[in-house]
Amino acid sequence: MNSLRGIDLNLLVVLEALLAERHISRAALRLQLSQPAVSHSLARLRQLLDDPLLVRGQGGLVLTPRAHELTGPLAEALAQVRILLGPGGFQPATARRTFRLAMSDYGALVVLPRLLRALRRAAPSIDLVVTQASRETMTALIADGQLDVALGAFAFEPEGVRTAVLFDDDFACAVDAATVRDTGRLDHVAYLARSHVLVTAATERSEAIDAAVTRLGGRRKIACSVPHWSVAPALIVGTNMVLTTARRSLEALADTRLAIFEAPFTIPGFTYSMIWPEKADADPGHTWLRDRVREATTTADADADAAAISLRG
Repeated sequence: MNSLRGIDLNLLVVLEALLAERHISRAALRLQLSQPAVSHSLARLRQLLDDPLLVRGQGGLVLTPRAHELTGPLAEALAQVRILLGPGGFQPATARRTFRLAMSDYGALVVLPRLLRALRRAAPSIDLVVTQASRETMTALIADGQLDVALGAFAFEPEGVRTAVLFDDDFACAVDAATVRDTGRLDHVAYLARSHVLVTAATERSEAIDAAVTRLGGRRKIACSVPHWSVAPALIVGTNMVLTTARRSLEALADTRLAIFEAPFTIPGFTYSMIWPEKADADPGHTWLRDRVREATTTADADADAAAISLRG
């Protein structure tokens, strides 16, 4: 017990930020401290733990093996300390905290705006740091405790990771509305006759689309490939191209220049989920955040239902 007397608990909060950001200036910004103060804390942590923790590597600072070992236990320990020292339950109106989220631009388009509006209303001092990574990387970072929540179409649940289904999505087609004035849609012959925009970030889903097209005896002519969901719809405006993509991403844009319609063939949909570290289950603040994510997607469900009714009409 004597060895704990000289330890400042705030050092662990600084360590948490440094391990997550791997950058002194970004950690200082996250903690609302000066860069010299964070550098001084890092020096004390290095002495306390007898390890450099962050060292120069290709592209910037990287964690030492010891720092990697500390990431999970540190997140768990601080979660328990916040529960112990906090009031009887999480108080969003007065809480000061930063949550680390990861999602593709699909999630940033479909979920993030509603989530952020809800947080700014209920918890103005809760901040979000949002990053993008592959599903495999997001899952690994969640398991290591380096992320609080990740959103995506996850196919598996590794040890130490919790999963909750948020919604199911399917595919729709979009074209410049001026090119389909008579019917507002394309049959499969007209669909295959046009050039297409491909979103390369969704490889598995593109393969599902192409498999469906192959069953019709055809093949898409890809005129443009882009890495992001959000830029693709704007590319077809003023052209004769077709975009086949997740329905919610099209509906979230609400671009009146586009005609959105059912694909002229069956394409399997996908399930969108939220994952988080198992060790965060008991954290009231984390639970509150997950509830807000669910609410944001419930609102999206209501909007999607209204849009589907309009589409069928």
